[in-house]
Amino acid sequence: MKTLEGKIALVTGGARGIGRAICEAYAREGARVAVADLLQEEAAATAAALGDSAMAVRMDVTDPSSIAAGVAAVEQAFGGIDILVNNAGIFNMASIDKITVEDYRRQYDVNVGGTIFAIQAVVPVMRRRGGGAIINFASQAGRRGEANVTIYCSTKAAVISITQSLALELAKDRIRVNAIAPGVIDTPMWDVVDAQFAVYENKPKGQKKREVGEAVPLGRMGDPRDVADPCVFLASEAARYITAQTLNVDGGNWMS
Repeated sequence: MKTLEGKIALVTGGARGIGRAICEAYAREGARVAVADLLQEEAAATAAALGDSAMAVRMDVTDPSSIAAGVAAVEQAFGGIDILVNNAGIFNMASIDKITVEDYRRQYDVNVGGTIFAIQAVVPVMRRRGGGAIINFASQAGRRGEANVTIYCSTKAAVISITQSLALELAKDRIRVNAIAPGVIDTPMWDVVDAQFAVYENKPKGQKKREVGEAVPLGRMGDPRDVADPCVFLASEAARYITAQTLNVDGGNWMS
C-alpha cells in the first residue's frame, strides 16, 4: 500500500517549483491532489501531468473568498481534504529606507494571511473527516534575520509561531500542524532572489546563488524533491505523533 493511499491533498502554490514537486510526490504515494495556484495554465498543466488523480484549482491566497471557493470545489470533486500544504509564498528584499507599505502588506497577505486563512477554510472539512495534517512553509529565513530582508524574514518567523499555536488549538480535533523550513532550494523563485541580491550586494547575477550553494554543509543547493519527500512523511501515518514542529530541510544550514 502506498504511503498516502486514499488521502486527499490541497497544495497552494502547487503549479511549479517546490509546490509541483510536492504534488508529484503526493500523487506518486497514492493521494488525490488539488493543485491550487493563481497561475491557472501552469496549475492545469501540472494537474494534467498527474492524470486523473489531480485537479487544478484557481486560488488567490490573499483573498479568503477565493480560498473558500477553492476548498469547496475540492470537497465537491474529491469528497474532502485530509492534507493541506501552505506552500504559496513570495519574496522581496529592501533596505529599511526603501520598505514600502504596499510591499509590507503584500508579503504579509501572501505569506502570513494566506497560511492563516487557508487553514481556517480547511479546518471544518478536516473535522468532518475526523482529522488531518497541515504543513506550513516557513524558511531558514524565519530562524534568523538577514540584512535587507526584514519583511520576508519576519513573515516566515510568523509562520513558525502560527504553526505552534494552531497545533495546540487543533490537537483536540486530531489535526496535526507542522512546518518545513527549507534552506536554499533551486527553484525559479531563487532566480528572483539572486537578482535582488545582485543589486544590494553589487554582484553579478548568478554569483549569490553559487555562493549560497557552496556554503551549505552538504555542499549544494537543495532540489525541490529534497523538500517534497519530508512533506510526504509529515502528511503520513508515520508522523502521527508529531505536531507543532518546524522541520529544517536545509542541508545543515541551521541546527536546532
